Amino acid sequence: MPREASPRGFDPARLLVAASILIVTIAANFVPQQAFALPSYARQTGLGCGMCHTEFPQLTPFGRRFKILGYTLGYSVPEDKRVLGTTPYEKNIQRPPDATLPLSVQAITTFTHTATNMNTAGSAPYLKPNDNIEPVQTASIFYGGAITEHIGAYAQFTYNAQPFGPPLPHLYTWDNLDVRYANTTTIAGMPVVYGLTVNNNPTVQDPWNSTPAWGYPFVQTNLANTPGAKTLIDQGFAAQVLGLGAYTFINDQLYLEVAGYQTLNPGALNSLGVSPLNTQPINGIAPYFRAAYEKQWGRHILEIGTFGFFAETGLSIANFVPGVGTNRFTDIGFDSQYQYQGDGYWVTVRATYLHEKQNLPASVAAGLAGNLNNTLNTFRAQAALTYGTDGKIVLTGGYFNTWGTADPILFAGNRTFLPNSDGFIAEIAYQFFGKNNAPKLWPWFNTRLGVQYIAYNKFNGASINFDNMGTNARDNNTLLVYLWSAF
Repeated sequence: MPREASPRGFDPARLLVAASILIVTIAANFVPQQAFALPSYARQTGLGCGMCHTEFPQLTPFGRRFKILGYTLGYSVPEDKRVLGTTPYEKNIQRPPDATLPLSVQAITTFTHTATNMNTAGSAPYLKPNDNIEPVQTASIFYGGAITEHIGAYAQFTYNAQPFGPPLPHLYTWDNLDVRYANTTTIAGMPVVYGLTVNNNPTVQDPWNSTPAWGYPFVQTNLANTPGAKTLIDQGFAAQVLGLGAYTFINDQLYLEVAGYQTLNPGALNSLGVSPLNTQPINGIAPYFRAAYEKQWGRHILEIGTFGFFAETGLSIANFVPGVGTNRFTDIGFDSQYQYQGDGYWVTVRATYLHEKQNLPASVAAGLAGNLNNTLNTFRAQAALTYGTDGKIVLTGGYFNTWGTADPILFAGNRTFLPNSDGFIAEIAYQFFGKNNAPKLWPWFNTRLGVQYIAYNKFNGASINFDNMGTNARDNNTLLVYLWSAF
């Protein structure tokens, strides 16, 4: 649906794009050229990957502060401006830049087996009804590092192999983006970090692994059915929007952030490898907030927080009907994470609850929903043990549950007209090296071999007792074996 022009010709989308360009322009034009030659994060800081990650991409407390500080820790600054000390805010790690661009690459190879043959087999020439090997399921190139003393970036460009089902219009796409400005000060004797973030997915900028963008599972197959119902904040706008946010981290404990997002126009999305057909255009600016409190005592770290996203959207291009108006979504999340650092191991426990209120006058008018108002809820919890310092064994178990209002049109493909899905996930993985003491030939090389199993109790409204109607949730149980390499 065409978006109405803002008063006095003001376009919110242009504000977001302009802010992004401003940060990059500052970096590009007002810094010595040697800043462009910075290496990747590990080489930038001179630290092993295990300082920031218990396992990739799960962050340690140090890793969260590295992110909050704008990926700039270790940037080489003049001697007279250095502040030495022991806290993450202080420039106690200094590395000179070198001639290597701050680039990294990764590739994921997978084997996927589902409990029954996939009905949509053959959607790509090499796919079989079951037991599929993808030599390269995904491959990414990253730009990651400090640009100036106060500006840093995390940017990802990804290739995705063709999945089951309708073919992807683009196999190459921009992926996660987070460009930051960060600085520090002291207020009433307390250290304070403050900054700006330009990013392309609500929660991709978040430092904790209990919010959707960096949540578990960290590796997923694209050759198996997955539950269809998700809240919008749960990756619903990933790589479709551009947002500008301001944040602060007070006394190494309280994190606060507010941001606003606008959908990119169809031409920009298509250029970035994202199909605009199923994108829900945001009307105006969609606000986002985040508040989290983290407390450390001894080897224990506990975080509790909340976050939210509010969007008024039109119908997608594929479902466009003139004059039907807009839908409104209110997403509120609550999360908590506990970590314990033992001698040579980490224990991590996470939980997330998402609640979405849907007001759907546009969808009802277009015949795409039966109810004017719906709700959708998601709960996830995981526990992980990471044992070892260089070669690491990772054991993870979790539970997930999505439930909501029955809608005979919105969920017409579900036997019960319900969005409900729940089940368990278990994974064992071994990370060969690359955390603290990788082979000398590849000092920051990471390779991880994992086996993951997902067992469903309910799937898109069907339970394990629905055999008499031709649908059984357990038909979607999935075994995934993967090899994940990054350097």
